[in-house]
Amino acid sequence: MSFPQIERLLQLDELLRSKQKHTQPSLAQALEVSDRTIRNYLDFLRDRLNAPLENNRQKGWHYTDPDWRLQSISLTQGELFALTLGARMLEAYSQSAYVKELESGIQRLAQRLPDQTWYDLQQLVNEQVLFRAGAEIDLDPKVWHNLETACRQKRSVKINYYTAGRNAHSERIIDPYIIHFSRSNPYVTGYCHKRKEPRWFRVDRIKSLELLKETFEAPDFDREAHFADVFQHEAGGIPTAISIWFDAITAPYIRERRWHPSQQIEEHKDGSLTLNFVARGLQEVKRWVLYYGKGAIIKSPPELVEMIEEDISVMNQQYFS
Repeated sequence: MSFPQIERLLQLDELLRSKQKHTQPSLAQALEVSDRTIRNYLDFLRDRLNAPLENNRQKGWHYTDPDWRLQSISLTQGELFALTLGARMLEAYSQSAYVKELESGIQRLAQRLPDQTWYDLQQLVNEQVLFRAGAEIDLDPKVWHNLETACRQKRSVKINYYTAGRNAHSERIIDPYIIHFSRSNPYVTGYCHKRKEPRWFRVDRIKSLELLKETFEAPDFDREAHFADVFQHEAGGIPTAISIWFDAITAPYIRERRWHPSQQIEEHKDGSLTLNFVARGLQEVKRWVLYYGKGAIIKSPPELVEMIEEDISVMNQQYFS
């Protein structure tokens, strides 16, 4: 059972212990899941965990034995440590979007460990483990959670989107297919009704988001194929064969990672190498190559060489004119 499922089961347990009358629909609404999902949770409690569950008109769903406890759900120190690390990672990458929910869920799970064990785990995570995600992003938790709902329920959304390259805002209606992270930045990929094709949108650049009643299906969207040609986080453009030479000093940093699923490395006797791959879009490749300075040279395609030359020419004028 995954962490979100465990957390929902604990929330369900709290609701069943409360003095309020709960029906199956009210439980589903409280946990923000479908009636079928809440039915599965109730069946799991009764059939797998032997919970003394009963449902009647007077009390709704409730425990017949109030002293019964979820003792069957247990976590090892390693599992709780992993969850705590996960919370710190999400805090680093998505800022405040999940912090409250994760801390609340982990605190409830921690109640099943001795106090000293939990203190030691917290101390280890806080003092001996550090996550640095680089420049921080300003992520609106409301936008993020509404986007999650839209993906789960397959509902279209209307967004006000800021495009940094044009320094402009635009209204878009999109069908969100998948939320993902690229280079520590959160993205949503979905069908853009304005451009009539799947597009990437950085979530922190969504200034407002409205959940629409319209639902959608994505029959032609193959996420594996969609991301196969992506380099870093640029998805547009035509698939292009790219060849980059790296000198012997830079080559070890290229060998130690897999930069693209299609990459092939050609080794040279002097310790240098040539990296070959096929990707869509050239702007992100250009920025990546410039990062390595004199240690990298574009061999092909010619248009990418021209883009590098143009940037270097402008920089020369800016710094040496």
